[in-house]
Amino acid sequence: MYKKKKVALVIPAYNEEKLIGPTLKGVPKYVDRVYVVDDCSKDGTAKIVRELSKKDKRLHLLQHKENRGVGQAIITGYKKAAKDNCDIVAVVGGDNQMDPADLPNFLEPIIMGEADYVKGNRWMWHSLDTMPKHRLFGNSLLSLMTKIASGYWKIFDTQDGYTATTKRVIETIDWDKAWKGYGYVSEWLVRLNVYGFRVKDVPRRPIYIEGERQSQIGITRYIFRVAPMLTRRFFWRLKERYIVRDFHPLFLFYTLGFILLPVGLLYGLYLLWYRIFMGTFSESNAILVALLVITGFQSVFFGMLFDMESNK
Repeated sequence: MYKKKKVALVIPAYNEEKLIGPTLKGVPKYVDRVYVVDDCSKDGTAKIVRELSKKDKRLHLLQHKENRGVGQAIITGYKKAAKDNCDIVAVVGGDNQMDPADLPNFLEPIIMGEADYVKGNRWMWHSLDTMPKHRLFGNSLLSLMTKIASGYWKIFDTQDGYTATTKRVIETIDWDKAWKGYGYVSEWLVRLNVYGFRVKDVPRRPIYIEGERQSQIGITRYIFRVAPMLTRRFFWRLKERYIVRDFHPLFLFYTLGFILLPVGLLYGLYLLWYRIFMGTFSESNAILVALLVITGFQSVFFGMLFDMESNK
């Protein structure tokens, strides 16, 4: 136990026979249970875990009969840990990318009552020289999108999967409706916000081993897959939190902005087309376009300010 709290570690794994061993050997002694969720690996991942479990009784292998995605693998581990009455459940990848020595940084805010969900932030580490530059850019873009979608404006490095959460969070979220594949980290933050859970960033050391297969999806493909989902979840969050659960005027600002801004831009494009192909138009039309665009921008901006204030 860690400071009288029963701690579990969930490790999603898919074709990680080369790195799952080093990952498991680094698990600290104070972790009570370790759940490796094999997401229907085609290699020897499960075999290695079974062999190691003979020496470490904390280690439990959970297997999916078909590949269901990293998000579902974590959910499977979450549900098992909650059923086993674990107080805090941390998540690390099976690719040896996350240093177990950082785990106390994730547990302390929960134990001290400062947070319900703690996530890693590699930007808070003193150096990011080991992170590939294209991933720095992609992560920054996705972090900005996730800030807007989730309402957690003070967090960053939203794609980091090193996390810790409470049993209460696990038992509150409807995991059947949660996003299961890549991008789950962003979508789950949206769900946490709807329920008013406190999220905190903590520094963690980034590990990138040259020559090792660690990332399983290209950053460009990842962004195009996640962006539409985040857009949908943004509007879902506004509806759930600021209409269904408790009405807030920021919804009106966002709604007004999302109507006026595109109308103004489209009308402006029409006037531009008219000016090129048909001739001049009255100044009142240009004034109307400016009024629509400016009011639309201001409404969205005020909506964001209210959202930031509401989520302090």
